[in-house]
Amino acid sequence: MQRFTELVVAAVLLAGLYATMAYGLGLIYGVLRVVNLNHGGIIMAGAYIGWLLHEKFGIDPYLSIPVVVAVSFVLGIAIYRGLVRHLPRGPAGAVQSLLLLFGVWLVLRNAAYLLFTGNDQTIRTEYSTRSLAAFGLAVSVNRVAVFGIAVLTLVVLHLFLTRTFTGKAIRAVAQNADSCTLVGVDVERIYSLTFGIGTALAGLAGLLGASLFSFNPSYGSGDLLKSFVIVVLGGLGSVMGTAVAALILALVEVFAILALPAYLTGAVGFVLLVLVLVLRPGGLFGQRVLG
Repeated sequence: MQRFTELVVAAVLLAGLYATMAYGLGLIYGVLRVVNLNHGGIIMAGAYIGWLLHEKFGIDPYLSIPVVVAVSFVLGIAIYRGLVRHLPRGPAGAVQSLLLLFGVWLVLRNAAYLLFTGNDQTIRTEYSTRSLAAFGLAVSVNRVAVFGIAVLTLVVLHLFLTRTFTGKAIRAVAQNADSCTLVGVDVERIYSLTFGIGTALAGLAGLLGASLFSFNPSYGSGDLLKSFVIVVLGGLGSVMGTAVAALILALVEVFAILALPAYLTGAVGFVLLVLVLVLRPGGLFGQRVLG
């Protein structure tokens, strides 16, 4: 029973990080119908921005969240306005967007190799090795903090999309951009804003991940693949579905260590993805639009 409790707690805390990683990817696809292959590059960039702020200026990684989010947001706006918006819409632009954003990811990764080399980096603070007592277990302070920030991010994102005028405009554009144009909504502005928010969420995920694990310029590639699994599993364009799917993936991966060698547990999520695509292509929660 003790072992079972440990695994459940570990999965729940891990799900917070997984959900934060996937929010941005799901948001951008849900509105723009663009698969952002640069998602992994932004996760890596967010980790390095937080690391630089900590190493050069001594800023606590969690206190640097506003800076990382702001920089990532501006970077996302620049990528959209400079590159993505010039691509054709619809199926004709799908392949082009994949290639373009994959190219941007390669540029970011190689720039990181030039600036920081390929050595692993870590963000260590005074509380990195501290733990809290919960359910009779010793739980890492960092993991609890990451989970709390993930839950707060979900709540803020949900309220933004459902309670604000801009959020409602984003949801409307996701459903029918042409109709929004007819009633005076600046669709290009909404696209730009959405891409910026999605990129900011990826940068946040990178910083949170860096507070838990070591990273290098290749960091983010595995997170991109897991984000795909979560977004498809939860239903494309479903924010709440993304959160639930992150918990499912975390539970499956964590409990897989009971039956599989450690080096195979990472593949469990992809087996789950294949099963969902075969048995329920719309995801476990069906096709939704930012619901």
